[in-house]
Amino acid sequence: MQLFVFILVYPIIWCISILPHNLFYGFSDVVYFLVYRVFGYRRNVVGQNLKLAFPEKSETELKTIEKKFYKHMCDMFLEMVKTMNLSKEEVKKRYRIINVDLIQKIEKQKSILIPCSHYANWEWNVSLNLYIKSKGYAVYQKIANKYFDKLAKKLRSRWNTTLITTHETVKTVIRNEKNGTKGIYGMVSDQSPMVEHAHYWDKFMGVTVPIYIGTETLARKLDLAVVFLKVSKVKRGYYQAEFIPITLSGKETEPYEITKKFISLTEQQIRERPEHYLWTHKRWKHRDKVPETFK
Repeated sequence: MQLFVFILVYPIIWCISILPHNLFYGFSDVVYFLVYRVFGYRRNVVGQNLKLAFPEKSETELKTIEKKFYKHMCDMFLEMVKTMNLSKEEVKKRYRIINVDLIQKIEKQKSILIPCSHYANWEWNVSLNLYIKSKGYAVYQKIANKYFDKLAKKLRSRWNTTLITTHETVKTVIRNEKNGTKGIYGMVSDQSPMVEHAHYWDKFMGVTVPIYIGTETLARKLDLAVVFLKVSKVKRGYYQAEFIPITLSGKETEPYEITKKFISLTEQQIRERPEHYLWTHKRWKHRDKVPETFK
């Protein structure tokens, strides 16, 4: 069945990927109409998340953000498909890094963890590998359909990025450090961990939720640098990335210092243009399970 679904869908997404950009974004408008207006994909989740994150905003303001979000979401997921036929020159033009020299300077000294959030276009973050000398890794969650998982790995590896699953991350970083091999590791770090695996809770957009601390744990244990990747949508189909140092020495930070800075930078990014965050994600689903020690 997995192979059948893949054979059925693949020709469609390939045809989408070769569309000229004007037709490509016209198609995205059609998808938006279907996803938002016709099927109402996760509209209840999005509405609830926006109310939790922005209790001060009116219904009219929230509805405006909601509509803009769905338009952006359709663009972003189709842009992931567009990667199939996107050249190096094109991605450099459409995803511009304004201070890549910062990473190039740090990588001469030590390995770098680059956390980011589900914001703007995180799929094109892998194009960083076009500018660095260290081996670049992207942490991803495995897709259930093995054929689509293979395709996703192929797309995300187009610019020599090595894909590793969330379960492979720790052992990969530790092995590289033991071997004296510097690496740059990109990871989307704003997911919601399972409650039974949560070791830290904090406020995110004003709501107390469990927070992943994997990035901080690795940085403090192995003395890695941590640099936040802030991505902004300049206009349709064009993005700008900026690196913001969190620490150049993980071992010199206090407990949860890295995590708190990451949360703060992510919140700041979301409040600037909330429509570019992934509101369909059930990020606040565990808000009613806060342990007494974190209340």
